[in-house]
Amino acid sequence: MLSKKLALDILNKGLSTGADYAEIFFEDSYSYSMSIDNDHVETSHNNYTTGVGIRLLKNLQSVYGYTSDLSKKSLMALVTSLAASFDGEQTLFIKDLKVKKYKTINPINKDYDETNKEEKIALIRDGLEAIKDYDPRIVRKIASWNDIHRNVVIYNSRGDIVKTNQQYASAHYYVAGAADGGLQSGSEGPSAQQDIEFFKGKPIHLKEAALEAARKCVLLLSAKDCPSGHMPVVIGNGWGGVLFHEACGHSLEASSVSKNLSVFSNKKGTKIASDLVSAIDDSTIPNAWGSIDYDDEGIKGEKRLLIKDGILVGYMVDEFNGRRMNEKPNGCCRRQNFAYEPTSRMSNTYICPGKSTKEEIISSVKLGLYCVSFTGGSVNPTTGEFNFAASEAYIIRDGKIAEPVKGATLIGKGEEILKNIDMVGNDLDLGQGHCGAASGSIRVQVGQPTIRVSDILVGGKGGALE
Repeated sequence: MLSKKLALDILNKGLSTGADYAEIFFEDSYSYSMSIDNDHVETSHNNYTTGVGIRLLKNLQSVYGYTSDLSKKSLMALVTSLAASFDGEQTLFIKDLKVKKYKTINPINKDYDETNKEEKIALIRDGLEAIKDYDPRIVRKIASWNDIHRNVVIYNSRGDIVKTNQQYASAHYYVAGAADGGLQSGSEGPSAQQDIEFFKGKPIHLKEAALEAARKCVLLLSAKDCPSGHMPVVIGNGWGGVLFHEACGHSLEASSVSKNLSVFSNKKGTKIASDLVSAIDDSTIPNAWGSIDYDDEGIKGEKRLLIKDGILVGYMVDEFNGRRMNEKPNGCCRRQNFAYEPTSRMSNTYICPGKSTKEEIISSVKLGLYCVSFTGGSVNPTTGEFNFAASEAYIIRDGKIAEPVKGATLIGKGEEILKNIDMVGNDLDLGQGHCGAASGSIRVQVGQPTIRVSDILVGGKGGALE
């Protein structure tokens, strides 16, 4: 970290030409990553990253720069260059900086670096061993591991020093199979902002994750092409929430809302969803994958109510974009590392549970589609238009889950899907992943209970549903 005197010198130099806010983001992180491809260790290495990012704001202008040279000469040269973007006199002078004290909501009992790499490799191999003879049609098995220890110190012109210490890890299994000249795959990637015991059966055992990846792959090898057309769709809990995250969540971030680039800009207080839909982005769930104590501009993380009973009541707001919206930041400003300027991002985002059971929702559909999870897709925040590919899906016939199908794609607009949700389950679950956007790739958790969308366009190669 930087000395308090140097931090004060940098901040005041940044404010010397009229900037009204200055911020230093110091990061020192180290990680271990490895991969195994068909039982052979392909990679195994440590990474060390140290650097500083400096941001200056003046009204609705922002400048940002970063460096991995932490000498006083380099840092003062960087902030001098950034300050030259403005032409004015200093109106704010920082005399002192004080450390913010708090109790972390994300305690780690054992550092990841206390476990040697041989033990981590053996842990990943356990999963591969579990699927060694799972099915002769499986032709490739890839497993990977990544753990990160991230130390951050933020100094800003509010007079704060905010220190955070984050540790998290993820495992990933990818299984590919071949049958009848075609290839299919399945994957599973448990992640945790907890210590390594999480992956040893408390509560996730990596053997179970590998078996789930193999099951998905083999299921698709015998699945028929998904039919197409408008139909009712049931979307599963947990990872089904990625649809809300992408189709609606990004459109509720201030980075797009503040510039009128979101379909939900200027709609606070407006009904945008079914009465059954309430949605939250919560940074404060203890040890959850997307949780933070403080965000990457030094604001305490919050539980943000976005939609209540179908009414839009809030956005995810960062300091800079909040200026355009005349709203205060609410602890959602995040970045991948010091090389990225931060902006409003999601953390743990989910649709709140309702009163229906999963069985009631499935039985209510005479003919439709059940999407358990998704591999990804794309969305345009300005129009809300999206398309998402399902990684696991089934036809529903006479209220029962029937044959599996492959190649299912959901197509529509975020505002339409929100209004067409007509049943919400009581089985809320969350899934871990990463989200890439302007400020890089960050940890996020998505979630929802099982929901029913009364009508949505489904793309597939299987002809009409019958």
